[in-house]
Amino acid sequence: MFPERHALGLPPGFRIALDRDTSFWSGDRVATGGAPWKVVRLGEAARPHLAELRRAGEHGHAATSAVGRALARRLLDHGLAHPVRPPRPGPHDVTVVVPAYGRADELARCLAALKDVPVIVVDDGSPDPEPLRRVAATHDARLVRHPRNRGPAAARNTGLRLADTPFVAFVDSDCRPEDGWLDVLLPYFDDPKVAAVAPRIVPGTDDSRLLARYEAARSALDMGTRPALVRPGARLGFVPTATLVVRASPARDLVFDEEMRLGEDVDFVWRLADRGWHVRYQPEARVAHTPRLAAPAWARRRHEYGTSAAALAERHPGRLAPAHPSAWNLATLALLTYGHPRAAWNLATLALLTYGHPRAA
Repeated sequence: MFPERHALGLPPGFRIALDRDTSFWSGDRVATGGAPWKVVRLGEAARPHLAELRRAGEHGHAATSAVGRALARRLLDHGLAHPVRPPRPGPHDVTVVVPAYGRADELARCLAALKDVPVIVVDDGSPDPEPLRRVAATHDARLVRHPRNRGPAAARNTGLRLADTPFVAFVDSDCRPEDGWLDVLLPYFDDPKVAAVAPRIVPGTDDSRLLARYEAARSALDMGTRPALVRPGARLGFVPTATLVVRASPARDLVFDEEMRLGEDVDFVWRLADRGWHVRYQPEARVAHTPRLAAPAWARRRHEYGTSAAALAERHPGRLAPAHPSAWNLATLALLTYGHPRAAWNLATLALLTYGHPRAA
């Protein structure tokens, strides 16, 4: 399923703000930046709208003319700008799916943080199902059970099939969303091209030991403080599905790859992007995650993350290379830096004609 062409327009009053890494050259006729980095040519008609965006700053500007809305759509699609959406109080038409395997105490803390939304707990073949059953019943959550362990991808798919709301939020059992998380994330779906929005995942512990301090600074799940359009080859190439809100229709069309025990979140995000959907990271919403602070468990988990590379490389050849420096891009950037925007544009055009539209690396 691809985004419908007639549904690409932004709703009235939709505000956007320029990304801080976006630069303009040659009298605003050329823009550089985006996700992934690129050179974009802009028409003369864009100049007054760019001036409005500059004046608005991080608070954003909502275009009222057809030209302004078309420019806003283009800037968002290239990652040169980001949506600015104020929180919108619920109720929200969303179902929360919580995959679980044992750890009933963590599930209890998770469900206590999920308020005023229907919840489906998928017990993925826990050896002792009774503790999870009791916790789910205490918190009025629906419980379904896999007779054998099939992995988090299968658990999410099971919950996704059972949910009947237009939006579904996947929340791992060791995660606890902060109050108002859905108020922050759901408004970004006002853009009809957005298929998924991820919050910031932060370690939720008061432990002061060395490993806890390391996790606070370098957690593998924490994607930082800047919002981003998530794409292969972009500044932010993926987001974890420890907590992820999705538009149900494209998610049901793709589903998670159940053959992958790890890396299924990266694969899912990349396939959404390949089909033209937007995945956004919005750190204003925060979710606490219980880190593994016993050294053997921590090291084992980090090793497991690394083992997903082979499966991802098989499904997405070439995307796991740490960098793909392009001589064309470097030369274009050099020309812009030294004040030759027309030559830069000509070089970028030649590269496009020679190699076709650049794909995300």
